[in-house]
Amino acid sequence: AVDVCHYFNPDVKKVVAYLGWEQEYFLVDEGLYAARPDLLMTGRTLTGHDSAKNQQLEDHYFGAIPPRVAAFMKELEIEALKLGIPVKTRHNEVAPNQFELAPIFEECNLAVDHNMLIMALMRKIARNHGFRVLLHEKPFKGVNGSGKHNNWSLSTDTGKNLFKPGSTPRQNAQFLLFLAAFIKGVDDYQEFLRATVAFPGNDHRLGAQEAPPAVLSIFLGDELSAVVDSIINDTDFQSTGKRTLEIGVDALPAIRQDNTDRNRTSPMAFTGNKFEFRMLGASQSISGPNIALNTIMAEELKQFADELEASRDFQADLPKLIRRVFTEHQRIIFNGNGYSEAWVEEAERRGLPNLKCMVDSIPALVTEKAFKLFGDFGVYTKEELVARAEIEYESYAKSVNIEAKSMINIAGKQLIPAVVRYTTVLAQSLSAVKTACPEADNSVQTELLIEVSDLLSDMKVARAKLEDLVEEYQHIESMEKRAHFCYDEIIPAMQALRSPADQLEMIVDKEYWPIPSYGDMIFEV
Repeated sequence: AVDVCHYFNPDVKKVVAYLGWEQEYFLVDEGLYAARPDLLMTGRTLTGHDSAKNQQLEDHYFGAIPPRVAAFMKELEIEALKLGIPVKTRHNEVAPNQFELAPIFEECNLAVDHNMLIMALMRKIARNHGFRVLLHEKPFKGVNGSGKHNNWSLSTDTGKNLFKPGSTPRQNAQFLLFLAAFIKGVDDYQEFLRATVAFPGNDHRLGAQEAPPAVLSIFLGDELSAVVDSIINDTDFQSTGKRTLEIGVDALPAIRQDNTDRNRTSPMAFTGNKFEFRMLGASQSISGPNIALNTIMAEELKQFADELEASRDFQADLPKLIRRVFTEHQRIIFNGNGYSEAWVEEAERRGLPNLKCMVDSIPALVTEKAFKLFGDFGVYTKEELVARAEIEYESYAKSVNIEAKSMINIAGKQLIPAVVRYTTVLAQSLSAVKTACPEADNSVQTELLIEVSDLLSDMKVARAKLEDLVEEYQHIESMEKRAHFCYDEIIPAMQALRSPADQLEMIVDKEYWPIPSYGDMIFEV
């Protein structure tokens, strides 16, 4: 980066990566948490029917912070500041009982450490207020998941943010060169970036309710996209404001900063002077994604520096370099709705990979391209990347196995016995009605008893199937094969067990249902 900056400012001696993270989380009453074995074991609910009201009205998002939560936030902020963590913002998030905090931007290494510390502090301090913090990416089905937005930028020791458009053609030439490097890097290494945010919890989150899709793309905004298009097509740039700017061969125009709100469906959004990597999950360490961003950027800038060093006419070759890169990598730029099925089809036409789950993403860690990238810069050796892939497979397999075993226990020891008790009461009621009033219409009781009994049978069969798969899992030796088995077999079996359980929750008398409902948990503060 310093080498490239010297073409524009020879006084630059250092370029630093800066990071501002945003931490989303849920708070659940400690007593309700203790009554949910799935939350205790896995951090997420393995059963649970949607609440009639969740986030439809966005009243939590725009409402006041509940006093009990505000007290927790205040103590958390005080303890964070004692550790030098410059927390700045606090607010409600979209889902009920979901919240967010964020610090002032810091150097990347320090920001990563501070995020690890804040997660530990949150867990500790929540207990003081009768809460448990949920950092799982999808603790509740059907409402917003929790992410960790990663706002990343580069700045020089002379005070220049390299991703901030300038006021002169010279400053904008530097901005566009760094922008080109970033776009090229994300396109070249999109599979690896996807792998840095791949883990079991994020599989449940990505692709809906303000979480970006699994397809990598970059949002630039209307203004900057128009500039890039005009450079690619070598045409005049018509500003969305009052100015018309021409792009010549030897000079680049002043560029207005795009003040539009970021695209919330975009995995990688340009937000005026930084890029917001929105795919990170709430529970993960942010070190991996930022190691990848920094190394990828170094690789692209090295290529640019080598090419410019060989140039005999810098002023003429610089615009050509920028135009070529934008042209070759424009497929990664997308400003539309990332949730739409049309984008999935368009991404496939563009040749962008759609790695929907963790097990499909892990192979990106062990490609020759990854070995060369991280090996050339002394970041990871080939052996370290291979080890990481092995650990990722093991982590996925063990996490899903724990969830499956927890689900088997909950269904067998709590849900099925509760439904049996309820069917007994139904049967006794039906018998009593028939005895007392032989001529009475008891079709409602009969239909209800049959419906509950059928769902109970479905749940018992699904539980037995899941139990068999967990036993089969134990006999698979390779962790990679175990991970694939979990994704292909165990997760669908868990869903098959959840379906009748969630239906029964809406039928069985609340007096008999043994675990707190979504309505109990997400509206209790």
